[in-house]
Amino acid sequence: MAYGSGVMRTQLMLLDRDPAVVALACRPVELVWPEESRVVGHAPQLMARLQDGSGLLVDCAGRSGPSARLAKRARVVAAAAKAVGWSYRLAGPPDPVLVANVRWLAGYRHPRYAAGSCMSALLEAFGSPRPAVEAVCELGDPIAVWPAVFHALWNGVLRVRLDEPLHERVVVSVARQEAEAA
Repeated sequence: MAYGSGVMRTQLMLLDRDPAVVALACRPVELVWPEESRVVGHAPQLMARLQDGSGLLVDCAGRSGPSARLAKRARVVAAAAKAVGWSYRLAGPPDPVLVANVRWLAGYRHPRYAAGSCMSALLEAFGSPRPAVEAVCELGDPIAVWPAVFHALWNGVLRVRLDEPLHERVVVSVARQEAEAA
């Protein structure tokens, strides 16, 4: 999927990780409306289709925030989105630590990193919150186990605070919904 800015790329990555998001599209719709003596158009940069069938439109502002023009158009897009039962977000650059952590985990999003038949052992090892390295060493060869842990963190099977830097002693636990399903 193409992206037009670093903020947009980051928003795509964050939306891709969100379990409520089932589909993503870039510039999927253009809104056109009269403004004073002319016609104005705007295509929100991203759209996410959510599990509940609703939609989320997203525009991405740069580091300096939204321009006056984008802020004005954002109000119109937000009202249009609300009218059809969707939501709208004008996103700025997220926290750099969050971005770095999610970018790292995104490298393990491919199913080849999944724990497979070892998933129950992984869930049991992190049944109580504990430092990642302790459970990884307990489960076997760290070279084989770390990718499965990172994949489970990407998919939300395991949980960790992403607003703090990831490291081997970070406390990891089973995500609540996974524990309830087990």
